[in-house]
Amino acid sequence: MNSALVSESGSGLDAEYGASASPRTGAVRAIGFRILVGNPYTSAMHMKRDGHEHGPPVVAVRFLLEDPEGLTGTDRMEWELLGGEGESLLELAIDHGINIEHACGGVCACSTCHIYVETGTNEVAEASEAEEDRVEEAPGIQRNSRLACQCEITGKGPIVVRVPAWNRNAVKEIPH
Repeated sequence: MNSALVSESGSGLDAEYGASASPRTGAVRAIGFRILVGNPYTSAMHMKRDGHEHGPPVVAVRFLLEDPEGLTGTDRMEWELLGGEGESLLELAIDHGINIEHACGGVCACSTCHIYVETGTNEVAEASEAEEDRVEEAPGIQRNSRLACQCEITGKGPIVVRVPAWNRNAVKEIPH
């Protein structure tokens, strides 16, 4: 049998898999698969994108990180960003290397992207009933609790968001 090990990489995720082929029949069978996770702070995180257009990045959004090392791999606690109308705070954060947890991919099916909107609550879309139901599942709920995936920028800003230190997904699936 001939064997081969193939490596692929892209989007911050590397994979290796092996296969063997019978020289007599040409049949191929997989002999192993392994995912090699790169730097979690530079790897792309999967998030549903709905394809809608965002306005130009002109709205000031400040992210205050209680656990900057866990979210960005740096000690930088404050991030000043510019977002566009129609862009969610989760999209803005992820696109700039702030890896706010979002186990459901940003579709309002969990509460892992729980944040506090400290300033500018009138500058983001109102919470839907579905979001309010999900926020109730989050630890540390406050009056200004929101889900980052549901906070779409609607105003001119400024917006100040606090990302709590404990807001990490404690259980993650590991590929078999």
